[in-house]
Amino acid sequence: MKLRFNYRLVFLLLILAVLAIREVALELRPSFLRPDLHLFAYVGNTADGTVSAIDLVKLSPVATILVGPGPSGLRPHPTRPEIWGLSSVGGYAWILDVRSNQIVARIPVGAAPYALDFSPDGRRAYVAVSGPGTVLAIDTGSRQIVARGRAGRRPWIARVAPNGKTVLVSNRDDATISLLDASTLAPLGVIPTAPDPEQIVILPDNSKAFVTSGSSDQISVLDLKREVLLTNLALGGTPSDLALKPDGGELYISSSSAHGLLIVNTGTNEVGDFLLLGMSPTSAAFAAATETLYVSDSAAGHVVPVAVETRQVGRPIQVGQSPATSRLTPGGDILLVVDTSSNDLAVVRTKTIATGQPGLSPPRPPTALIPVGAQPRDLAIKVF
Repeated sequence: MKLRFNYRLVFLLLILAVLAIREVALELRPSFLRPDLHLFAYVGNTADGTVSAIDLVKLSPVATILVGPGPSGLRPHPTRPEIWGLSSVGGYAWILDVRSNQIVARIPVGAAPYALDFSPDGRRAYVAVSGPGTVLAIDTGSRQIVARGRAGRRPWIARVAPNGKTVLVSNRDDATISLLDASTLAPLGVIPTAPDPEQIVILPDNSKAFVTSGSSDQISVLDLKREVLLTNLALGGTPSDLALKPDGGELYISSSSAHGLLIVNTGTNEVGDFLLLGMSPTSAAFAAATETLYVSDSAAGHVVPVAVETRQVGRPIQVGQSPATSRLTPGGDILLVVDTSSNDLAVVRTKTIATGQPGLSPPRPPTALIPVGAQPRDLAIKVF
């Protein structure tokens, strides 16, 4: 007895297969990404002095680039196809061309640089150099140092105000913030803070800055127009990370010692809410489209989603052993979390986390765990 070949069935199966492949492709490709664009993550690996380049559409590592000892301060250039970073041990800034995955420049800056920031137009990069106590401005086109300024003792972070006119520098050993002219790096003023100032967040209207203390449970609130300290606000726990709501109305502060999230009203300079999250909340990333804050817990090995409008805490998403730095891709489609213990990058598709209210339905596991280098800490994302 001969079996008849069912062409209609085969044709139907082929159509179903094509549709399934299309659905998977749409799931993996973020909604904002055109077919001619690439989406990559760059992970700084502190133990081996490399950067791992990860294709976030194919979910695979593409290259491991040697950048130098102690990579830190990874930032995507706003307009150029480049990732900038620092070698805190080598004392130089490096520039990675994302098209070739090659280091195209190394710029000596001095001993112990840790962080850099760009002007809003991307024409300058600013670096605070802890060793000599200086701040440098680098022309991103010529890759030359075009201005030098003095800060206090052990300057930690330089941040540019949204209007591009002022650079704020946290001086850890002075407990001060230096204000410098962004064009010349000439001093404009000094404002006292709580001990060991570290991270800086500036409101979109340039009116205030919030500065964390690395050794106390305080955050300093600065009036940038009058150049004065408004208050050292007690938090009840040492701040770990800062995430500012895009409109500047609320500041979200994760605190490992307080085991939760503190929410500061930036208009009244008061702690408005506290949410208990877990063992050791560290890094935070805010998705503006869904108004969801994702907070990694380095001791529990997961990320906790928080719907900030309703103050509801969602079910944790397991992402590894010791999750640290987290970032969201443009549009908030993908959450990335580096793990310093398991040496990998967790990739979470945020639109699969909830079917109802953002971040509150039962979550799925990470879309992928991608191996990177040894002791990854810093993370940057680039569309090109």
